Amino acid sequence: MFGNWHATALFWKPQVALLVNEMTSLCSLDRAPTRQENARRLPRAFPYSGEASRKHSMRRRQFMLQSVVASGAPVFAITARPQPQRSLPIIGFLGSTAPAPELVKSFLVGLSGGGVEVGRDVAIEYRWAHNRMDGLAPLVAELLHQRAAILVTIGGIPVAKAAKAATRTIPILFEVGRDPVASGLVTSLNRPGGNATGVHMLTSSLNAKRLELLRELVPRATTVAVLTNPTNIGQPAVEREIRTVAPTFGFEPLIARASSEAEIETAFEMFVDRKVGALVVANDAFFNSRRAQLVALTNLHSLPTVFEWREFAAEGGLMSYGTDLSDVLRQLGNYAARVLKGAKPEDLPVLQPTRFELVINERTARALGLTIPQALLLRASEIVR
Repeated sequence: MFGNWHATALFWKPQVALLVNEMTSLCSLDRAPTRQENARRLPRAFPYSGEASRKHSMRRRQFMLQSVVASGAPVFAITARPQPQRSLPIIGFLGSTAPAPELVKSFLVGLSGGGVEVGRDVAIEYRWAHNRMDGLAPLVAELLHQRAAILVTIGGIPVAKAAKAATRTIPILFEVGRDPVASGLVTSLNRPGGNATGVHMLTSSLNAKRLELLRELVPRATTVAVLTNPTNIGQPAVEREIRTVAPTFGFEPLIARASSEAEIETAFEMFVDRKVGALVVANDAFFNSRRAQLVALTNLHSLPTVFEWREFAAEGGLMSYGTDLSDVLRQLGNYAARVLKGAKPEDLPVLQPTRFELVINERTARALGLTIPQALLLRASEIVR
C-alpha cells in the first residue's frame, strides 16, 4: 500500500488516525483541499496565505504531534519492505563433453515429472569438461563452491569418480556404462550405501548382441573393426570382450583407437586400407559428441556400422542397439527430484534398463546397397525411413 516508504500511524482520538511520513512530517490517506483552495471558498476563515500560511501549517503540525506524544496515546510504526527472495537449492550438473542440450532437456523432463520445477523449486549450475578428463576435478570444485545440494554426473565412470573423490556427503547421481560396483562407486546395486546412486546402462554387456546384428546384416563380412577411446577407462574391457566374442560370429576383430577428431579421421583411413567389412563404435561420451562426424564418415566409406545410441541412427547412421539415453536422463531427473524432497541416495537402488532399442535407418541401408532381412525389421523398435 505504501511502497517502500516508512509511515507512522498516530491514533490521536478514537475516530481520527493520522499518518506521518518520516520524510515530509505529515500527510493523510485521502487528499485534502489546499489552504489556498479553502481560502478562496471561505476567505474569512483562512486569513493566512503564501509564506505566512506555510509557517502557520508547520506550527500546527508540530503542535499536533507534541499533543499526541504528551497524551500517551499509542504510536504504531507501519513499515512496508520488500520480502527477501527465497534461496533455492542448487543442482550441480557436470558433463564430460561439450554442452548436450538434448540430454539436459530429458533431465529437466524427469525433474518436472517428479514435481520439481527449475526457477520455482531449484536452480541448476552447469559445467562441461569438453572431453578433458583432467579438468573434471576443478569443475567439481566450482560446483561445490556454489554450494550445490546435489551433483549430477553424465559421461561415465570418470565423471562420477571425480565427484565421489570430492565429497562423501553431498548426494551424487550418475549415469555409467560400466559396473558401478566393480568401479567402487557403490557397494551394491540394491543398497548403494554412501552418497551415490544412479543409472547403470549395461553398455559393456551389449557388444556381443551388436556383433550378432552385424552378422545378420552383412553375412559376407570377414573383418569387423571396433572404434574405442583410449582415454575411457572402460575401453580395455571392451577390447578384450570384442577379441573374445568376434570369432564366435565368424569375424576377425580389428581394434582402432581415437580420442580426437583427427584420430577418428586416421582410424577410418585404416578401415579403408584394411577393407573392413563392418564397424562397431564403442560406447563413449566423446564419440557421442562427435555423432555428425562419425555418421558422415561411415556413410562416405560405405561402412555398415552399429552404434550405441538411437541418436546416431536418427541422424543418418545405419543401426543402433542399446539403452534409450533420453530415458536414462529422465530417470536421473526423477531421482534428483526425490533427493531434493528428502530421499537419501543410499536408499535408492541403482537403476538398470529393462528395455533395449534396435533402431534401423532404412534410407541409409538403401544408400549402402544393403537389404535388411525381414526378421531384423520385425525386431526393430524403430525404423527410420
